[in-house]
Amino acid sequence: MNNCSLDQLFTRSESPGWFHYPEQFLRIVDQGLLDFDPWIILQGERLRTRFRGIKERYPERQLVPFARREDNDDVACWEKGRAGVVIIHDFASPGYELKQELASFWDWLRSALEATIEYEGS
Repeated sequence: MNNCSLDQLFTRSESPGWFHYPEQFLRIVDQGLLDFDPWIILQGERLRTRFRGIKERYPERQLVPFARREDNDDVACWEKGRAGVVIIHDFASPGYELKQELASFWDWLRSALEATIEYEGS
């Protein structure tokens, strides 16, 4: 799964009208930096399936997921009307899903790298 190209992300026609991938995120993906175990950048069918599921589970929110934690149900997303990144605990009851807010993609990446350093999984 380490060979993601930008064509594994949402196309303009697939993504919501309000959404554009941040340049910082595209830069990381273009460099092939996709697996920050336990965080993994979503791509291809996994991205599309997670997007559809989140849309069904949290219809009151407009979220675009971009990474998931493999050791729990946390998903990093962009949300309409917010400048940074939100982390939701997917499959939580609606209204209880918001776990964390980060001011920017870079802040999320820093926290993902910290999680990588601390992660004891295999």
